[in-house]
Amino acid sequence: MSDPVLAIVVPCYNEEEVLPETIGRLRSLREELIEERLISPKSALLFVDDGSRDSTWKLIYKASLRYPEVKGLKLARNAGHQNALLAGLFAAKAHADCFISIDADLQDDLSAIRAFVQKFREGYDIVYGVRRRRDTDTWFKRHTAQGFYRLMKMFGVDLVYNHADYRLMSRRAVEALEQFGEVNLFLRGIVPLIGFRSTSVYYDRKERLAGKTKYPLKKMIAFALDGVTSFSITPIRFISLIGFVSFVVSLMFGAYFLFLKWAGHTETGWTSLITSIWLLGGLQLIALGLIGEYIGKIYKETKRRPRYIVDLDLWNWPLPQRLSPASTSEEPDAAELTRP
Repeated sequence: MSDPVLAIVVPCYNEEEVLPETIGRLRSLREELIEERLISPKSALLFVDDGSRDSTWKLIYKASLRYPEVKGLKLARNAGHQNALLAGLFAAKAHADCFISIDADLQDDLSAIRAFVQKFREGYDIVYGVRRRRDTDTWFKRHTAQGFYRLMKMFGVDLVYNHADYRLMSRRAVEALEQFGEVNLFLRGIVPLIGFRSTSVYYDRKERLAGKTKYPLKKMIAFALDGVTSFSITPIRFISLIGFVSFVVSLMFGAYFLFLKWAGHTETGWTSLITSIWLLGGLQLIALGLIGEYIGKIYKETKRRPRYIVDLDLWNWPLPQRLSPASTSEEPDAAELTRP
């Protein structure tokens, strides 16, 4: 087969500290793959600015002026990591044969990209990057992540264990992904539903080069909740099971208390009464909250709002004359950064 055109899609949110290093390393890797005749010289790097509040977009813009292989996509507002990733894939779809998504922090091993491309050349449409171990994670993050994968498996969701969003997809796989019109995105669960030929490449995750993680505990919990409620109705059925069990237990206790009354052994049971009220009240609130989560997702889907809005697409926009390497200290003015 001819050398495929590769697009590496990198979602970015407030990544000014690490982005220069990321751009440099990805450019070097691209040149190596071209020299090895694994990819076409038309291959590109697409950086998606997900509504950053720092200088991330300026860095992307300046790099796109200097290097023709660097492209930029600016979203009008922060749409979230999953939407930014999707925006990049769909923007690059017309320009490449395969696409690799990777985070800007470079914790994912870049050397695995070579194996990704080789698997694609062997005929695989989807190649998952899977972590061998979680030595770089904290104890809390490691055990909660593993618990999440086990929980999803218990709920019947088809996830690739220890896989995040580091993967390769062919053009036809991205076209198939585009057919999923849901607003509540959880790509780790959606991609396996495509069903095309897939395989995995194992790698070791590294420490973050610079900056802070964009997934604190609050976001991780929200992400996990989205994953569970977007792909499984098992929690709703679990609530029904709890209700049924509670009903059966209440009948048993009712019969027991009637027996005590007939036997003349009844006593005032304030503690047991209060305990049962608090228990049942808590279960009811949990049930209502979970049902409300599902109803909220239905509400979002029915509104059919766009997942994201593109402010500027440098791939399809003719840029001014590119800067020379000597002009690395020049700053683009505001008009250049915002004009259509």
